[in-house]
Amino acid sequence: MKKLFEKIIEGVLACSGFVTSITIVLIILFLFSEALGLFNSRVIEEGYVLALNKDNKVSELTPAQIKNVFDEEITNWNEVGGQDMPIRLFRLEDITQYYTEEELGAAYEHAGVKITELVERTPGIIAFVPQQFIVRPDSVHLLQDNTISVKDVFAGAEWFPTATPAAQFGFLPLIIGTLWVSLFAILIALPFGLSVAIYMSEVANSRIRNLLKPIIELLSGIPSVVYGFFGLIVIVPFIQKVFNLPVGESGLAGSIVLAIMALPTIITVTEDAMRNCPRAMREASLALGASQWQTIYKVVIPYSVSGITSGVVLGIGRAIGETMAVLMVTGNAAVIPHTILEPLRTIPATIAAELGEAPAGGAHYEALFLLGVVLFFISLLINFTVEAVSARKR
Repeated sequence: MKKLFEKIIEGVLACSGFVTSITIVLIILFLFSEALGLFNSRVIEEGYVLALNKDNKVSELTPAQIKNVFDEEITNWNEVGGQDMPIRLFRLEDITQYYTEEELGAAYEHAGVKITELVERTPGIIAFVPQQFIVRPDSVHLLQDNTISVKDVFAGAEWFPTATPAAQFGFLPLIIGTLWVSLFAILIALPFGLSVAIYMSEVANSRIRNLLKPIIELLSGIPSVVYGFFGLIVIVPFIQKVFNLPVGESGLAGSIVLAIMALPTIITVTEDAMRNCPRAMREASLALGASQWQTIYKVVIPYSVSGITSGVVLGIGRAIGETMAVLMVTGNAAVIPHTILEPLRTIPATIAAELGEAPAGGAHYEALFLLGVVLFFISLLINFTVEAVSARKR
């Protein structure tokens, strides 16, 4: 009976491990399948075309060039490899500037013919209109509509997924913002976390240790939105005043909040690793004439480096994956930051803020899933790097 019970328990545990592994694999496959569809999406908004005059020899534009044209930052066709003539923009809502209601018809039934005629007789025009309004496609020049490229996504410097006629899916500002905030968070949290762990493990007496440990562990149970409120009310005004900034929401504010959130994990794991150092190793070091501090940094810390590394990895994972607190204090600006004192936006904050508004199956939706893939690889790379460093130190 006992052996049967043990076999049942063994089978339950094996099934649990198998189901967990399959679930993780399915989640990853779903993430990749949704994300990779972005590169099959068209640059120009679905159902619309960019129509040029027949004499215009420009055949294609990048998403950034299209946006700059319609933002009137590019005003002459020679700036994009065309002839020397000014660019004239036309959107569907501009049609009443060219034609009267009588010419267009009571139900705008003549709008397609009039728009086509306008493109035919205007050399420098670029018209962003629904495809059905170009009634004679052979009489105009339609700009080539390519699919979104890997270069446009990973080297793009602008994130503007709702821009028309061409959405901007540049990941660069979001990736830099995420790495910048996480890096400074760890640079702030690691020295403090290591110092507190050394104090609790090697210096503090049992009464102080028993008082501090529950308090530090309690910090990890505080909801992230509470940390966000604390950062918004205390840290953001402090940074604004100290550095004389127009706004205090910045990468530094996000880094400080994340550092506070990562401290309990780093302290707890590091302190447990140091306390596992054998007493005999400490006594042998002291017997050879080493001081207490020499024993700490020459014996205890090298012995505990694997546990310390684990604490750092968990702390970095908390920093990179955090959403709400970062969203509240970093300014939520999807631009490439040049200093840590500028507003920025991270990948998790972008996904949290925009996924609910993105149409399912659309390019914006797929771009957010691709951001999740990027975040997955960043976490994976950090884990492999830290493990490699830890293995070398062993």
